[in-house]
Amino acid sequence: MDPVLPRLETQERRRRGRLLFRANKIPLRLLVPNFFTVLSLCAGLTAIRMAIEQRYEMAIALVVIAALLDGVDGRLARALKAQSKFGAELDSLADFVNFGVAPAVIVFIWGLGSLPRGFGWIVALVFALAMGLRLARFNSLIDVEKPKWQGNYFTGMPAPAGAITVLLPLYLDGLGLFDVRAWPWLIAVYMLAMAVLLVSTIPTFSGKLLGERISGDYVLPIFVGAAAVVALLVTYPYGTLALATLAYLATIPISYRRFERKLYEPAAQTAGAELMNIPEGESIKEAPVGETKH
Repeated sequence: MDPVLPRLETQERRRRGRLLFRANKIPLRLLVPNFFTVLSLCAGLTAIRMAIEQRYEMAIALVVIAALLDGVDGRLARALKAQSKFGAELDSLADFVNFGVAPAVIVFIWGLGSLPRGFGWIVALVFALAMGLRLARFNSLIDVEKPKWQGNYFTGMPAPAGAITVLLPLYLDGLGLFDVRAWPWLIAVYMLAMAVLLVSTIPTFSGKLLGERISGDYVLPIFVGAAAVVALLVTYPYGTLALATLAYLATIPISYRRFERKLYEPAAQTAGAELMNIPEGESIKEAPVGETKH
């Protein structure tokens, strides 16, 4: 046996080990968004525990915190240019647990457990599955090219909004206006309606393009408004969340009409240009007064 061969194999293993070690050095900025994602996942899992212990106010608070953290991690990833396939997969997993499993378990333990023959669990299961399907569709459409203006809209209700809106019966019950749990069938119908909105193709506002540029005149009002919202959430959590949920649901028909109007505007302009024999992209000019159009 050639005595040089073992020595070459040892050197080759060392060389490969050094290259592999260097390739595994990850910049710290790539870990920051994932840290917030893990925090949101911890909040969602703890919300399930709070629901089991029937500490519903804490469970609601943790779902809201998970939604806020979900909004932070994506923006941090884009700001730090720290997007990665690992982060995207972790974010999807956290969203399914935080906004699909946790709200379904909370609503089931709170108000659907009294329904006969396990129907309440079926409703909770349908909502969780709808959330998973909604997230899978979102991930599959990430690479699909769309006009920039469509970045202002989601296809169906987004995951964090679905989690917060499905808890509306708990907000109303917390206000003490009436006994919401006395109508479990109505709660079940409402939860199924939210599941339908999740998997629907109804365009809903996203507001992604609104945050690209902010006028300097609005900086201080935005800070004041954010502080006021936090103060209202801490002081009047049920009332604030109930009003915010009802206001969001009221914007869905508005977003649908605006999307449809925006979608068919180019087609209408193109059709008008063809009827007037005007090349596409040129504007139609009015003839001066006293002259005729030929």
